[in-house]
Amino acid sequence: MLTRQDPYPTRVREYREPFRRLDPIVHARNQRRWEGPLDEVALSRYERDGFLWFEGFFSKDRIDPFFAELREMANDEELMRSEQVILDPNSGAIRSVFGMHEISQLFDRLTRDPRILGMVRQLLGSEVYIHQSRINDKYGFQGSGFDWHSDFETWHSEDGMPRMRAVSASLMLTDNNEFNGPLMLIPGSHRLFVPCVGETPEMNWTESLKSQRLGVPDKDTLAMLAESGGIQAPKGPTGSLLLFECNTLHASNENMSPWPRSNLFFVYNSVDNLLVEPYAAPSPRPEFLGARSNIEPLTMHDDFPELAGQGVSPLR
Repeated sequence: MLTRQDPYPTRVREYREPFRRLDPIVHARNQRRWEGPLDEVALSRYERDGFLWFEGFFSKDRIDPFFAELREMANDEELMRSEQVILDPNSGAIRSVFGMHEISQLFDRLTRDPRILGMVRQLLGSEVYIHQSRINDKYGFQGSGFDWHSDFETWHSEDGMPRMRAVSASLMLTDNNEFNGPLMLIPGSHRLFVPCVGETPEMNWTESLKSQRLGVPDKDTLAMLAESGGIQAPKGPTGSLLLFECNTLHASNENMSPWPRSNLFFVYNSVDNLLVEPYAAPSPRPEFLGARSNIEPLTMHDDFPELAGQGVSPLR
């Protein structure tokens, strides 16, 4: 019986040293057919830091209609009882709703915005599809945090994502400030893969989406990476956008403020990086966590024709 080779072994029994990633960071290098809106400065910054920040990418008027849809979802009793809705382990309030692009046409159109899709295709050097989509909510005074982790470590071990060829887009549906639990990232951490200790039990996702215990790097490695790259927490108004590489280590604190923090996440994966059997889990997670069926390449939906083809500039 042939043993499948695992390029990124993790969920191991004993500590293993971090090692340099085996995949490019920007996949469109020397592929002229995937030229896009990001200039060389932005591409170099993405390679260096593992993320790009666009303050006020969308206007508040563009974002407001999403809240009407979210209120309708909250009144959908069947949806609220489904596995796609994750409740906060402390407060019992909604923490996450997964599969947003399949629930709502409005959210689906957002994934196809020409400016976002243009950047993602350029970074990944191919057509893309949605691997996962979700909204993360932190209500005032009660939204719990999330420990340090690499998304790719989970997607590789539990979903069977073969290589580091995915990008997350996080859109701020509310203001993100230093008090309401913004996303924190370690610049440069995406260059190393950090194997994590602990075997994955069956149905691990039912607990890990509430409080992640597996797939968390050891403290010494986290301290080393933070000493090297620092920690940044991009903050800005409603409509701001964060693009971050799938292996960038990130976390968030509790919301200790009275102000809610709601962010929408779309995970774009290359059509050349389709899921296989999980590398370190007994069985694949559900479709709404890792798409295996709905993997058609995304086409652009241009709500604002005057913006199509224009360049975009991230903030330093």
